[in-house]
Amino acid sequence: MSDFRIRPLADRVVIKPQAKEEKTKSGLFLPDTASKEKPQEGVVVAVGEGKLDDNGKRVPVAVQVGDSVLFAKYAGTEIKLDDEDYLILAEKDILAVVQG
Repeated sequence: MSDFRIRPLADRVVIKPQAKEEKTKSGLFLPDTASKEKPQEGVVVAVGEGKLDDNGKRVPVAVQVGDSVLFAKYAGTEIKLDDEDYLILAEKDILAVVQG
């Protein structure tokens, strides 16, 4: 996804939120109210260069394009690009990288 049209600045990250499953692993369907909650997991599609520290040195962002991440529930700014939903947020709002 190196041809992504948005280049975030500083320590900002663009995430493609993952839709919540409407069915549990055991096959139970979730009601509409449960599945309409904002997703908190997504895939990183673009990363800024990093933030400048007090000495003027650039500190790179800890995540990279392709990482699956968990982020704070009400973090970031939602945008729509080519009929796709994305979220731009600061690195500090990313809570964890999902392994495997």
